[in-house]
Amino acid sequence: MKKLLYSILLFVVIAGCETRNAVDNSGSGADISEVPTEKIVDLSHAYSDKTIYWVTAQEFKLDTVFKGPTDKGYYYSANNFSTAEHGGTHLDAPIHFAEKGQTVDEIPLEKLIGSAIKIDVSSKAKSNPDYLISIQDFISWEEKAGHEIPEGSIVLLQTGFSEYYPDKIKYLGTNERGESAIEKLHFPGLSPEAADWLVAQRNINAIGIDTPSIDYGQSTYFESHVKLLEHNIPAFENLTNLDKLPLSGFEIIALPMKIKGGSGAPLRIVAIITD
Repeated sequence: MKKLLYSILLFVVIAGCETRNAVDNSGSGADISEVPTEKIVDLSHAYSDKTIYWVTAQEFKLDTVFKGPTDKGYYYSANNFSTAEHGGTHLDAPIHFAEKGQTVDEIPLEKLIGSAIKIDVSSKAKSNPDYLISIQDFISWEEKAGHEIPEGSIVLLQTGFSEYYPDKIKYLGTNERGESAIEKLHFPGLSPEAADWLVAQRNINAIGIDTPSIDYGQSTYFESHVKLLEHNIPAFENLTNLDKLPLSGFEIIALPMKIKGGSGAPLRIVAIITD
């Protein structure tokens, strides 16, 4: 693992020095049918007044402290920001749904950096906003790949819903806020049965999805969260640009804001295509 981490970081440094064209930084979630030539793909939405949050969570706010020329002749800008832990592209730490789970600052880096695969269910999910990603979806990936999901993988789930971000009606199912809006949420997620199968049958390090939650919008017991986080498997939510990744042959670097005791945190996550 140490050799892998060193290789990834060295790759980033070299790639950044050699060419800017190797980085896809759009965060647009545009529908691109072919994997492009970029080697580094940004899977994060930017934070702004458009950022999507859970309907009961505090939204992102940026306040300008100062912006402009100073009386000493140099330009200066500084801001304050406030935000909930869970909103935009972010990480769910195990403590979010597991009493004895790891907090953000306790998650080992080995869980956040490493080899990854992608499960693409967009053709099913975009025609059914309540689609539940099933065990069969994972088995189908394995049959196509010719092997099981590799041990220690980071698993990314592509539903295609990032295409709708930040349109709340299409992405969340509602633009209302507050407790009464929860029952109106509609977006795909991971079925509890599939979450249980991943825990029991496949030893994965982390999981991510391009929707607001690893559980689907109509979930009331958040069973997939509970099953995964109880086993210290962190979740990445509100991802984008998964359509620009192959089904395998890439690495993930997912580094959240290191909030001590945090149940979640804003996340900058990138993929490095290695094949």
